[in-house]
Amino acid sequence: MEQVKIRNFTSGDRDWLVDQHGTLYAQGEGFDDSFGALVAEILDAFLSGHDPAREAGWIAEEDGHRLGSIFCVKLTETTAKLRLFLLVPQARGRGLGKQLLRTCMDFAKGNGYTDMQLWTHESHAAACGLYRSAGWQMVSSKPVHSFGQDLVEQSWIYRF
Repeated sequence: MEQVKIRNFTSGDRDWLVDQHGTLYAQGEGFDDSFGALVAEILDAFLSGHDPAREAGWIAEEDGHRLGSIFCVKLTETTAKLRLFLLVPQARGRGLGKQLLRTCMDFAKGNGYTDMQLWTHESHAAACGLYRSAGWQMVSSKPVHSFGQDLVEQSWIYRF
């Protein structure tokens, strides 16, 4: 079996990533189709106008199979935003999430950002645990109705 590699996101990954987000969040959390549509919008905006010097996306891959993704995009001149962090179920529990998170954070720090932000939901317990163990801090939490579900939305920050 080939080692997991983390490679740059390409336009050829777009449809897979939209499909995986839509399918996995529908199955796992009951999200409606608006979530996949949001992921498509985010990826289309990234593909049409990201700054490769300060923004990047990565795909984890093993034996030609995509296992997950993570993105670093510019929020402000000093703040990066972590987006579209995903691991397919069969890739979880192997340390790959930590590796993707470190790749994204190292890129942000190496490209002049002084801090990072992310938005997630409380129901993503494994990801929230990973953020916490990497030194991120939750700065807000509020109940919302999104993607057809009652959720608790969270904002997190990390300062380099």
